[in-house]
Amino acid sequence: MLRGVLGKTFRLVGYTIQYGCIAHCAFEYVGGVVMCSGPSMEPTIQNPDIVFAENLSRHFYSIQRGDIVIAKSPSDPKSNICKRVIGLEGDKILTNSPSGFFKGHSYVPTGHVWLEGDNLQNSTDSRYYGPVPYGLIRGRIFFKGIYQYAFAEGQPRVQPAVMQGYPRFGL
Repeated sequence: MLRGVLGKTFRLVGYTIQYGCIAHCAFEYVGGVVMCSGPSMEPTIQNPDIVFAENLSRHFYSIQRGDIVIAKSPSDPKSNICKRVIGLEGDKILTNSPSGFFKGHSYVPTGHVWLEGDNLQNSTDSRYYGPVPYGLIRGRIFFKGIYQYAFAEGQPRVQPAVMQGYPRFGL
């Protein structure tokens, strides 16, 4: 009797660990669902839009200019940021100060990208903390859903939406 209970318990623990490892690999290397908050990417991504990010692009170094990416914040490693790739390594970027009065040039060094929010007046991005190391990129957004509240039904729902100005997939 005890042997049967222990056998079932060990099998359950084994399956749990196995499926946990599969889920971890899927979210780490394939992609996942992300809720974006904050005004820095408006009007492309509103607060609180739900987006789908794939992580394969960062592993194969196929991030391109114009892509919207999820990255670890250089100023706060515990949080993620959602920004558009403006420049790749070796690019010369014309930068505006956050106030918009001063203009200058910045170079993107090897192994880095230049990230900016679409809402330049309300975005903390590479203009503040400089080029972002490629290793901080977590994934590339490939689909956006809009979070809306269905008043008639009283429940939140996700509806597919087209991402404006997103060149890679014609969205």
